[in-house]
Amino acid sequence: MELRQVRYFLALAEECHFGRAAARLHVAQPALSQQIKQLEKELRTALFTRSTRHVALTEAGHHLLEHARTLVAEEERARRHLSELADGHTGRVSTGFIGTATYDLLPQVARTVRARLPGITMDLRGELLTPDLVDGLLAGTYDLAVLRGPADHEDIRTTPLRTESLVAVLPSHHPLATRRRISLEALADEPFVVHSSRSSMYGRVLAACRRAGFRPASLMEVGETATLVVFVAAGHGVALVPAPVQSLRLASVAYVPLTRTESVDLVLAGHARRATPATDQVASVIRECVDDPDRRQAPPSTLGE
Repeated sequence: MELRQVRYFLALAEECHFGRAAARLHVAQPALSQQIKQLEKELRTALFTRSTRHVALTEAGHHLLEHARTLVAEEERARRHLSELADGHTGRVSTGFIGTATYDLLPQVARTVRARLPGITMDLRGELLTPDLVDGLLAGTYDLAVLRGPADHEDIRTTPLRTESLVAVLPSHHPLATRRRISLEALADEPFVVHSSRSSMYGRVLAACRRAGFRPASLMEVGETATLVVFVAAGHGVALVPAPVQSLRLASVAYVPLTRTESVDLVLAGHARRATPATDQVASVIRECVDDPDRRQAPPSTLGE
């Protein structure tokens, strides 16, 4: 039994007239009659009673009618689904974010995708390290990742998103906490709270300190950006973080810009051979959220207030 035959049967069952059914199907009446006879032969039962003036369903025809409607509806639903899949309007996209992008970018991406692409299911993970995100892209755990560039692997393609200035994070009672700007050299004798040595930020912070002519007096490594800010608030040291971390508000810390610009790059990464229409759609949303300052603004996270 072919789907075309099911469509022909359904049209005749609903019209109860060969001429009207043939016109509805845009086929010749003899072709419709032949297909119905072939279907009855394959099913080994009569589906219609026929007279010169009347066509009616047999008992077997009535039983087949609901099945036919279900089959045609499912076929049309499958066509719509595949069309949406081809257009990138449906599917599942797993996206990971480094810690600093977790606070300002992840919430806006989630809201925009949910509003604009409701057929796409987003698997979102934040507070991740760049090396883990690269490994996840290669393993297929993530379809997209927002991380620190560059990602040096031939199978990973990246698109620049933005350059982020580093700012100092100080306990609010620190003598320099009320300054409009401070030099990095002014923190030469301070203990530093830093991201894990596996993080790309670890090397960037130490490199910035070297350019300022010192190595931090001591280092306390933490796994997550939120933990880093909390440890500074607790008086364990000072830190350098990308400016978007300022959306993570904590009453007992101060964010102070540097007199000499130090910056890090944020990139969007994906596997070079695993792009799909859905991942392309989400990637477009991520770039838009970065490019549009109004769109990327999210209510500040608040800790300890």
